[in-house]
Amino acid sequence: MTDPRAASESPAGGSAAGGNGPPAVTVPNLWVPIGALLLAMLLAALDQTIVSTALPTIVSDLGGLDHLSWVVTAYLLASTAATPLWGKLGDMYGRKRFFQASIVIFLLGSVLCGIAQNMGELIAFRALQGLGGGGLMVLSQAIVGDLVAPRDRGRYQGLFGAVFGVTSVLGPLLGGVFVDHLSWRWVFYINLPIGIVALVVIAAVLHGTEVRREHRIDYPGTALIAAVATCLVLMTSLGGTTWAWSSWQIVGLGVLGLVLLLAFVLVERTAVEPVLPLWLFRSRTFSLVAVISFVIGFAMFGALTYLPTFLQVVQQVSPTMSGIHMLPMVLGMLLTSIGSGQIVARTGRYRAFPIAGTAVTTVGLLLLSRLDEHSSTAEMSLYFLVFGLGLGLVMQVLVLIVQNSVGYEDLGVATAGATFFRSIGASFGVSIFGTIFASGLRSRLADALAGVPLPPGFRPEVITSDPRVIPQLPAAVQPGVYHAYAESITRVFLYAVPIAVVAFVLSLFLREQKLRSTVTAPDLSESIGVNPVERSSLDEIARALAVLNSREARRDLFRRITETAGLDLLPASSWLLLQMHQHGSVEPAELAERRVVPVSVIEEAVREVEGRGLAARAGRLPLRLTEQGEEAALRLVAARRTQLAELLGDWDEQRHAELAGLLNRLSSSLCADRRDRPDPAGPEGPYRGEGRSF
Repeated sequence: MTDPRAASESPAGGSAAGGNGPPAVTVPNLWVPIGALLLAMLLAALDQTIVSTALPTIVSDLGGLDHLSWVVTAYLLASTAATPLWGKLGDMYGRKRFFQASIVIFLLGSVLCGIAQNMGELIAFRALQGLGGGGLMVLSQAIVGDLVAPRDRGRYQGLFGAVFGVTSVLGPLLGGVFVDHLSWRWVFYINLPIGIVALVVIAAVLHGTEVRREHRIDYPGTALIAAVATCLVLMTSLGGTTWAWSSWQIVGLGVLGLVLLLAFVLVERTAVEPVLPLWLFRSRTFSLVAVISFVIGFAMFGALTYLPTFLQVVQQVSPTMSGIHMLPMVLGMLLTSIGSGQIVARTGRYRAFPIAGTAVTTVGLLLLSRLDEHSSTAEMSLYFLVFGLGLGLVMQVLVLIVQNSVGYEDLGVATAGATFFRSIGASFGVSIFGTIFASGLRSRLADALAGVPLPPGFRPEVITSDPRVIPQLPAAVQPGVYHAYAESITRVFLYAVPIAVVAFVLSLFLREQKLRSTVTAPDLSESIGVNPVERSSLDEIARALAVLNSREARRDLFRRITETAGLDLLPASSWLLLQMHQHGSVEPAELAERRVVPVSVIEEAVREVEGRGLAARAGRLPLRLTEQGEEAALRLVAARRTQLAELLGDWDEQRHAELAGLLNRLSSSLCADRRDRPDPAGPEGPYRGEGRSF
């Protein structure tokens, strides 16, 4: 039955009375599909971090240090471009089939990456893997919305956010373990058993989640923005390495990118559902956040990609130890990302965080640029921690700021837009960092090896394709080679400092605006993850209300709605009325047996509702509402709806029928069953400590 305090926290799926929500999913079965969705999300989230630790070894085996960045960039570009397509195709034709397709594509890409024989093959297969990864990201979160009633969505979405946090720590460690004890190919093969389990479970238990919506998919816009990004990333990654900056190939890529960008703008102006609505840029806040997000993605993934190379080649630590060395940065990022979101939620003030975050990130990049082959572990850990603290300070808050700056109609696309620019920034960061590193390494190695007799048959370019050969060089030469690697990598961070300074200056122009209540419910997956997970505006509101509703439900919920309804009743009596309204009738003895609430509280509530003529029963029949009791219950439901409407802030439910429907469903489902909870009155129940329901 129902715990009054947690009544609005039930994980029972489905929409409540009325509405056209998805079919109900029974509690005993809910964790099975949720577990499968978490496994699928784990695949996509883990792949963003596990590969970086293995990159130095991959380059040593396959060659092609000049194109190391593309192992990461190909995945990011493909997943970013595919995300909105997967989301809308799932809306139109049913999510299950497309979710299964995305898993199959991801697993196929993983297998092909594992058997790749050269860098070109690996890059192409990473792009295929990225296409599937984009679907895993967006569809897994969308399916949660289909399975779980809006009031309960917060707790489950929080698990998906936790997956990102855990994988950001585990990824570098697992990558190192696989490289040290198995092979770098297991970085990709590990996806197979996890993905197959998820695929089988989803095929077997995921039913009735098809909530279809009409869409006009912006295929030209999606193709054009992907082509623009590809041209510009190719230009920045190949310029100065494969071809000279003044060569016709590089100039041609730049011109083609600009032409495609112009075509994209023209297409988006007339698209019914544009992949990146241009009107968002009329918002000064969105434009500033887009640029700052770009820079944060640029710095974050540029560092994540090249710091393992610094640790494994320059510091000569094992892949596993390089993952451990990276933990201060990841933990710092998690600490301030979660902390800043919580502080903003409590204070409603956010402007200081992007300013402080971009400033600390700039300092972190400066500190990273000071590293060399003689740096101690303590020094590196401190610098990594500072850099991570800076990234975390700004990442979480940027999403909240952009959500607060747009109207309801643009809430979903603005949220996706902020993470879209961070993802594109990550692609450019990895690419440009790679170009600076590769071109600098060549010239510095040439200087270090000038006039030095090398072993017979040994060519200098071998050092760039396989760093493991450095110990074969004469002992007198090795320090110079390690220094060349160290300076080439750390110079990358120095060149990123001016870009971070630009983000800092732009953050000074952000305006402090009063935060809506629904904006103060942060989503960790949108701050730690990179892919622009697309949700509709209604999905975004439902997620935020679910989090806020869960917070409220821990306080004296029934006392407050009784007062709002203008009823002179005990809170327990209000709860009992709503139980009867929800279920038609209740049996007090059964409630007592289940220890839903203390027996004395139930007895007192029964006496009051019967004594006032709000409920009655004949003989041994269950307790039912009278006409007067039904009227009181409706007033309680309306009071709960009023409270929920207040959480919407200035989202106007009068203008948006779907918001009104959402509020009706939430308030009507106030007292869903809690049969999954054996003893709500136990140590964590509602009758312990402050904030008691009654």
